[in-house]
Amino acid sequence: QVQLVESGGGLVQAGGSLRLSCAASGRTFRRFAMGWFRQAPGKEREFVAAVDWSGGNTNYADSVKGRFTISRDNAKNTVYLQMNSLKPEDTAVYYCAASNSAAAWSPGRLWEYEYWGQGTQVTVSS
Repeated sequence: QVQLVESGGGLVQAGGSLRLSCAASGRTFRRFAMGWFRQAPGKEREFVAAVDWSGGNTNYADSVKGRFTISRDNAKNTVYLQMNSLKPEDTAVYYCAASNSAAAWSPGRLWEYEYWGQGTQVTVSS
């Protein structure tokens, strides 16, 4: 069992940056593939980015490639999402998720993630 708590969301102008953090409980954090997903009002939850257990392999949705960076610190049980050049269409609730499947970091299928955080709101104004 693992519990995930996101932080770092907020309101930012287009072109700005935010850094999301996801703190995980439990001693087995390093075993999990970790992902970030988002859900905008009226839309389905979608994949944003994922990282494997080591941090050495990452995967991104085309919509955020080159602007967002996912990373993890296994010593701190934390995964991060650095978001740069934010656009109004990035506005959503962002969720951190953990998967017992080592391969879940690619291609980042939502149903492969067993544990979810409560989400943090990101709002980008134009």
